[in-house]
This record gives sequence, C-alpha cells and structure tokens, in this order.
Amino acid sequence: MPRAPNPREIIDLEAHLEKTENEILELSHNAINLKQNYLELTELKHVLEKTEAFFAAQEEIGMDSLTKSLISDETGQQAATRGRLGFVAGVVQRERVPAFERMLWRISRGNVFLRRAELDKPLEDPNTGNEIYKTVFVAFFQGEQLKSRIKKVCSGFHASLYPCPPSNTERQDMVKGVRTRLEDLNMVLNQTRDHRQRVLVSVAKELASWSIMVRKMKAIYHTLNLFNMDVTKKCLIGECWVPTADLPNVQKALADGSNACGSSIPSFLNCIESDEVPPTFNRTNRFTRGFQNLIDAYGVASYRECNPALYTIITFPFLFAVMFGDLGHGLIMAMFGAWMVIKEVSLSAKKTSNEIWNIFFAGRYIILLMGLFSMYTGLVYNDIFSKSMNIFGSSWYVPYNESTLEHNKALSMNPTESYIDTPYFIGIDPIWQTAENKIIFLNSYKMKLSIIFGVVHMIFGVCMSVVNYNFFKRRYSIFLEFLPQVVFLCLLFLYMVFMMFFKWVAYSTLSEDEAYTQGCAPSVLILFINMMLFSRTAPEAGCKEFMFEGQGTIQRVFVLVALCCIPVMLLGKPLYLLSTKKKHVKPEQSNGNVNQGIELQEQTDIGEVQPKPQPQSSGGHDHDDEPFSEIMIHQGIHTIEYVLSTISHTASYLRLWALSLAHAELSEVLWNMVLTFGLKDHNYVGAVKLYVAFFFWAFFTLAILVMMEGLSAFLHTLRLHWVEFMSKFYAGLGYIFQPFCFKTILEQEDEE
Repeated sequence: MPRAPNPREIIDLEAHLEKTENEILELSHNAINLKQNYLELTELKHVLEKTEAFFAAQEEIGMDSLTKSLISDETGQQAATRGRLGFVAGVVQRERVPAFERMLWRISRGNVFLRRAELDKPLEDPNTGNEIYKTVFVAFFQGEQLKSRIKKVCSGFHASLYPCPPSNTERQDMVKGVRTRLEDLNMVLNQTRDHRQRVLVSVAKELASWSIMVRKMKAIYHTLNLFNMDVTKKCLIGECWVPTADLPNVQKALADGSNACGSSIPSFLNCIESDEVPPTFNRTNRFTRGFQNLIDAYGVASYRECNPALYTIITFPFLFAVMFGDLGHGLIMAMFGAWMVIKEVSLSAKKTSNEIWNIFFAGRYIILLMGLFSMYTGLVYNDIFSKSMNIFGSSWYVPYNESTLEHNKALSMNPTESYIDTPYFIGIDPIWQTAENKIIFLNSYKMKLSIIFGVVHMIFGVCMSVVNYNFFKRRYSIFLEFLPQVVFLCLLFLYMVFMMFFKWVAYSTLSEDEAYTQGCAPSVLILFINMMLFSRTAPEAGCKEFMFEGQGTIQRVFVLVALCCIPVMLLGKPLYLLSTKKKHVKPEQSNGNVNQGIELQEQTDIGEVQPKPQPQSSGGHDHDDEPFSEIMIHQGIHTIEYVLSTISHTASYLRLWALSLAHAELSEVLWNMVLTFGLKDHNYVGAVKLYVAFFFWAFFTLAILVMMEGLSAFLHTLRLHWVEFMSKFYAGLGYIFQPFCFKTILEQEDEE
C-alpha cells in the first residue's frame, strides 16, 4: 500500500528537485554556449582554410600584374585608400546562396567579385541539434560604401562574417590558433556532456520515485483545496466520510502528522451529525472482491442494506455448476483458476491493457469455485467428458443368460428382477449411460432439481427482506409484505416441491400396494394445474387421483389462502400508513454550519461512536413519504409484479435443466463424432487418426464446451441472481464509498 509523504519529505523533495532542475538548466545553458562557440570557431576555421585555398589556387594558375596589383597583402583600409580591392569572408546557409548572389550583384551593379565553396560536412545547430549546411564565400569589392552595403546584405541573409587577414602568414597563424582552441573547446564539450550524462543518469534512477511522490503531493494539495478556512484563518476544516472501524487509524494519522510537521495547533477529529445518506463501503479481500463486483454491477447497496455478496459466494458457483456439471470440464476450469490464484502475485505485477485477461484475472476465485463445484455436480451426474464411472459398483445386474443377450439388440430390465434395492453410493448409477431411455430419465431428474433449487433460492431471497425491514425500522412491512409473500410462495410452489419429494419416497416398483407402484405415480405438473384450476383428472384403474388422503381439500385451502394473501399485499401497507397518518419530511441535504459543528464540540471519543440507523426512506423500495394515491399505485405495481414473477421466476429456473441437458448432449456428440473416429482402427493408421481426432476433440472441448458453454452458464447464473434472487429484497440505490487512496490514484493515472 503506498505510503503518504510526511511534511519533511515534501520539503526535502522540493529542495532537491529545485537544486537538480537548476543544475540541469545551468548545464544545458553552458552546453549551448559552448556549442555556439564551437560552431563559430569551426566556421572561422573553414573560412580561413577556404580563403587560403582560393589564394593558393590563384597563384597556381598564375595571376597577371594587374590582378597582383589589385590584390595585395595590405589591410582593407590601406587597400581602399590606394584604390585597390578589399574583401570580406564569411558563411551563409546553402539554400540562400542563389538569392545572396543576386542581391550582391544588384546592389553593386556587377562590381562585386564573389567566390564560394560548399562545406563537405554539415554543422550542428547548437539550439536544436539539427544539421545545417553552409557555404563559405569571399566577396571582393572596391570602396568603403560598397563594403557597408555588402555587410547589410550579409546581415539580412543571416550570413556570419569573420575577420580574415589579407596576409598569408597571418592567415596560417590564425588557422593554427583556431585549431588549438577547437581542440580545447572540444575537450571541454566532452567533459560537459559526460557531466550532464552522469547527472541525468542519477535523475533517471530517482525519476520513478519522484514521479510517484509528485503525484501524491498533487493529490494531497487537490484534497486540501476542498477544505474550508477557519474563522481565525489559522487552520483548515474538512468534512469526510470515514468507516467507523477506521476512526482510530485516522485519529492516529492526524496526531502523527501534527507531530511530524511540528505544528503548534494539533489536528483533531470530531464526529458530527449529518442528514445526508452515507456512502456504502463493503470491506473486501482478494477472495470476496470478485463476488462483490458482481453485486455492484447490478447496483451499489444503499447504506446498511443487506449485502447479498456473502451468500453469492456459495449460490453463484453452485447454480453455475448445476448447468455446467461435468467432472472433466470442471477440472479444466478449476486448474485454470488455481493457476491464476497461485501465480496471482506475479501476474498482478504484470500490467496489461488486455481487457479480456483483466476480466478473467479479476474473477480468478470465482472461476476456481465454479470449477470445483462443477466437479462436484459432475460427480453427482456421473459425467466426465460424456462418460460415466463405475466407482462403487452398479446397483443393477443383468438377469439374462448369454444366449438371450446375443440374440436381442435391446432388453428391458425390470427393477423387481434387476435392482438390488440399494441406490448407488453417490450420484446417478452408471448403468443409465447405456440405457436408451437415458435422456427421458435425466430430463425428469434435472427438471425437478431445477424447480427445487429455484424455489428454495427465491424463498431465501424473500426471507432476506426481513433484515432490511427490521434495520430500517419498517417492521410493519414484515407483517404486511413479507408474511403474505412468503405464505403465497410456500403454499403454491414449496408445496409443489413437497409433492416431488413425496412422489420419490412414496412410490416404488417394490411397493405391495398397487396404488403406490411405479405405474400409478401421478404427474406433479398435472396435480399442480388441477390445484390451480380447481379441476380433477380421473385416475387409471387401480390407482388414486391424489398421493395421500385429504390432498384435494388441503390443495383447495392452500389456493384460497394464497389468493387471500394478494389483497393483504395490495392494501395492507397503504391502509396502515393512511391510518397512522405517518408523514416523512425530508430535511435539507446539508451538514450544517461547519464551524459550529466542529469547533464548538469537544473531541469525540472514538470508542463511543456507533453507526446510526438511517431514516426509514433508506434502503430501497419505500415510498412512505408520498401521497396515498402514489403509495397505492406503487404498491399495486409491486403486488402485480410479485405475483406474476413467482410464476415466471420459477419457470426461469428451468434454464438450469435446459443448459445442463444441452451441455451433456454437446459433450456426448463431440465424443461420438470426433474422438470415436480415431478409435475404430487398431493399427498404425488408427494411431495417426487418433492423434488428429484427439487434437480436434481437445480443441472443440476447450473452445465450445469450456469457454462458450462456460460463458453461457455464467451469464444465465448472473441473471438468476440479479432478477430472480436479488429482486426479492435488494434495491441497490446507494453510491460507492471512494476513500482517499494513493494506490487508486496512481493506478487511475497509469491507466490514463
């Protein structure tokens, strides 16, 4: 966790940064001046060399007496006095030479003799470091007036003029002196460059820590700008939300800060009353953070509202596993999740912008639990890559002899003859893997499990609303909303679950009573439909319409009581509020006078601070402060939604059965149509075919059954929690608590 800098560190850092900045600026300025001097000396060297080369070339080709008399070794002033030619030498940028020549010709009307030579190597601009190409020129003229004109043209074209002695001896001496100065200057430049390199290397080593420190200081100053000034203009006052458990830490931090900076006014902390709804802070760790993110994606809980993330840790991977149940596929997912969990320190240190990987890594514990639960349900389904395992021995045996088995393609096994009346130790008997009616049996089994899990899940969600009603002081809703809802749900759908269990227990092929044999078992769906419609279905001969005596009467009572719960849900709460004439007036959203709330109070004893229950309007579905007509409308919508949703949500849990069946069938099809292709030939060709078939089988298993089917099951599980479960008690109308955290600030800036 990043640490906050103390005042002494801030002062030292500011002084060190200022010193380093001044040193670097001074080095840069000196380097520019040295490069400028080096450039001028280099240009002077080239001017002298080119001028000497020009005179040498004239001597080689030979000059007539007139030229020798015009160009002598006299100075410019003496040459002008005696009417001889003078000259100026310098350098000009190469791209300006044509225009420079034309301008000299125009101002002198052709009376200037210009010689030029291009420099072979480019020079370096001392300010930008770019390469510049220049040309050395020597202009011969007669008269001081023409000389001043030439200098003005050179100034306009930014040409650099350098003194060039007319005497050959003086030029050679000057060239030697310039070369010596260039060598000395080059040595100084190298030393300056090395010194600056050492300074920059030392800065580079500290740059990362300095950058973090500067960003921390920036965040601190930004937060301090949100504070209010005290009436005495001597201290700052700030209001903030602090978790109650962290108040001692905040108090200690304030005391340590005051001692560290040597302030004469100690920092103190007071807890003040506020009418604003506090933000929601759920303390999480690496394991629970992923599940809390699933809940926050639906909506942040209101302050002190019941948080479903704790129960989601178990229910989410379990419902996922019901749809994804396969021991092999679950093992692959669990291994992937375990790898991310074991390597989480090294993987989290590798920052990446891959959004898909970041999502997987953030949900590594969810993936691990989903894989482990899928292994468990796969063991219950006795399904591993579409095959079954006979670990504990089948409870069925074949009563037929060998000749009967050889002459019959399919035979029926009567439980009275082939079943030992002891179920398989855990899960489904492996004999069903070879049965032709396997799908019919598994359909009935998984469909009933889906309804059972769904009804239990919804009842648990309705019961969780009691926690919110009790905490937010709306206990009348326990009697006027919760009880009618849970009675309505239990008398209809929990009763249907009871009939499923009763049918499994009461009816058996080995039963002595004909009415309770396998053939007389009534359909639970037909019984439930007849119960709702108050109708009857004639049973077959020797069978009974109902499962037990008095079931018809009990069902009619259940339906009537459930129907009576609807008007209680619709009218109970509005009439209660009307009779009590309970009115809520929302106070102004303000924390009051800052100075009066803080300065005039003594410092709060941290141990006495207790979380204050929020007003009754907090925590979600509540409209108590609205007019009676509005309350009736909201309650009517809520009642209609609940009554209809009990049916639709119960049917929605059938997706557990549908996706489980689809996953099992896809796995079986992939095995029979791909991997079996390589198992037919028992020779060298078969080995090659098996190698290729296994590659495609493994690829499609990972791509389709693990990834695509896993994503589909994940989304359906998420919907079951958001819609079917959390809608029973969770509002999610709060806002998240965002503490001042250096780690969060640094991570956000790095992402940007």
